Amino acid sequence: MEHPALDAKSQARLRALTRWAAEATDAGMVVPEREHLELVAVAKSAGHAGIESQAVMAWAATLDWLMRQAAFGVADPYLQLPDSLRVPAGEQATAVAQEAAPGVIVPPAKPAKPVKVTVPKEPQAPPSSKLPKWESEAREQVLEAIKRYMKPLHELKARDANEGDTRLVVTDILCEGLDYDKFRDLTTEYMVRQDFADYGVRIDKQLVAFIEVKRISQKLNERHLRQVQMYAVNEGIEWMVLTNGSVWQAYHLTGGLPVIVNMAFEIDLLGPAPLEEKAELMFLLHREALKRRRIDESWKHRAATEPKALLELILSEAMLEQIRKEVKRRTGITTTPEALGEVIRTEIVDPKLLAKIYKS
Repeated sequence: MEHPALDAKSQARLRALTRWAAEATDAGMVVPEREHLELVAVAKSAGHAGIESQAVMAWAATLDWLMRQAAFGVADPYLQLPDSLRVPAGEQATAVAQEAAPGVIVPPAKPAKPVKVTVPKEPQAPPSSKLPKWESEAREQVLEAIKRYMKPLHELKARDANEGDTRLVVTDILCEGLDYDKFRDLTTEYMVRQDFADYGVRIDKQLVAFIEVKRISQKLNERHLRQVQMYAVNEGIEWMVLTNGSVWQAYHLTGGLPVIVNMAFEIDLLGPAPLEEKAELMFLLHREALKRRRIDESWKHRAATEPKALLELILSEAMLEQIRKEVKRRTGITTTPEALGEVIRTEIVDPKLLAKIYKS
């Protein structure tokens, strides 16, 4: 049951956490209480929820992973949970077990070794799982860079800096925060036909993206997008980035006639969003993440689960036929796929969303 006081994004995070908790409980695990999951969902991070609970601390890595997946629109992320995150962190497993059975004496855990819990029916917990070294280093680099460049960006905005000055700070963010080498990975004034893109981004000598920079006070708009889209179409590139230093927009281009351009994400480094949320999205533009196509994975999840895509799936002939059969099984009423489709279109779906489908 959803919590009425939570906003839509918090509800999505809470759903991911509670569905995981139900599965983990069925598997015999001790998980955080429902009220603690609600606080974690609101805080967007187990470490920032301010909860002094051994269960929350033991499952912090798992909770944060689930919420990151939920933020990208992944349905039921617990189904894709890595094996290493299906058990509590090794250093906290003993304390969690004792919360479940206070009278049982459990030997203290030894550093860097699996914790052996003697409580009956409780599985042994391996050491705390960690992100790959490259990823933890990249995430830390991005987070520190955002902190470091908040002041320079504020100063640029305050004096309405021109595009050239904005580009200097963007270059620093790309190199110091996102790990690009300005000589190896970035080509400024990249020539496309008779025009020039601000940056061509190469990874292992392969052109992978274009970046277009506008002055910090300039609101990014469709004209700017069409400009960088032209570069991408001519060079056969999937990824485009628009930025004014503060706002960063990443777009995906799908080739064809016509080409399809969709925004993958937008983040305002000077906006009100939590620092962790900003870093989470900017991480996708980090050189190592781009090299490993993490942004592609995020894009595919989001594209597959966006409302328009799901509605098209629901209104497909095959799905309506399955719904017709389920209606018959549950109620004994015989209907038709056409009648069900009409009900969904006229009485369930937001007309604006429906208009989007037929427009495309």
